[in-house]
Amino acid sequence: MVNRQWVLAARPEGPVKHSDFRLIETPLRPLADGEFRIRTRYLGVAAVMRGYMLNAEKFERPLAIGDVMHGRGVGEVVESRNPAWAVGDIVQGKLGWQDYAIADGSDYFLMFKVRQRRVPISTALGVLGLTGFTSYLGLVDVGAVKAGDHVLVSGAAGGVGSNVGQIARNLGASAVGIAGSAEKCRLLTENLGYRAAIDYRLGPIDMRLAELMPEGIDVFFDNVGGEILDAGLAQLRRHARVVLCGAISQYIDGIERPRPLNNAFAIFKKMARMEAFFIYEMSEHFERAEAQMAEWITEGKLIYQEDILDGLEQMPEALIRLFEGRNLGKQLVHVS
Repeated sequence: MVNRQWVLAARPEGPVKHSDFRLIETPLRPLADGEFRIRTRYLGVAAVMRGYMLNAEKFERPLAIGDVMHGRGVGEVVESRNPAWAVGDIVQGKLGWQDYAIADGSDYFLMFKVRQRRVPISTALGVLGLTGFTSYLGLVDVGAVKAGDHVLVSGAAGGVGSNVGQIARNLGASAVGIAGSAEKCRLLTENLGYRAAIDYRLGPIDMRLAELMPEGIDVFFDNVGGEILDAGLAQLRRHARVVLCGAISQYIDGIERPRPLNNAFAIFKKMARMEAFFIYEMSEHFERAEAQMAEWITEGKLIYQEDILDGLEQMPEALIRLFEGRNLGKQLVHVS
């Protein structure tokens, strides 16, 4: 019995490359008391993983050259010496890029049992996992969205954004999404609850924003940062809420040289609020978010979008696709 593992081979210089990773095989070790073994079924990727590779994310344990890549997954407990975690339990948590993970139920692993069995277990990494909880709690708790609000979402075709437009619609708000291709924009308006979409690759979005949101923005759910964040700030209404969920445009060059926001004064002028959040700090609300999202799925009011590659060997490609904007919905890899 061997365990295939993707380990960090080099710190990325510029965009993430295949050569930054190396696939190895290691023997499975016996479990210690309190531990349990999980066979990975699905793994997800996120833009923050480049920060892991650079050791730029202080909330995650350091990643040395040769260490197994950090990452969340969903899998099945196949062996246990921990009475709280039984063989057959489906769990999600920090499994890493590997076929088998060993956990002990401590806070580090952020391990949760998957309660909703009415939908595929892959959703535990997307719409019914941290991605979905980020969408729901970011819009509802941080953005304080309400019926009648005008909502703008950047990165709207990604894992988080593909949920936000539908959540806004279900709560009586109206959403406009920003994405990076005609295909993605069609997906937003035809399937994902957005009343309109803007393709940012066609040029500056300022005029399109003024056209589509002439009354201004009540809630701006931003996954991109940089130039797009700046353009949205210029269109805020009084008492608007800007939710800083991500900044994928800044995760390569922007870490060292962040782009200045020329329209930041709009926060003061419009008496608005701009707030970042960290989903791990909102864990007491996960069950509420999961229950509401699952209810909407079963009622046909929430369509989830997954982009799944097949095989553990696809992990580097999945992360590269994410940074290149080629994913439609939550980027996952089906491992076993």
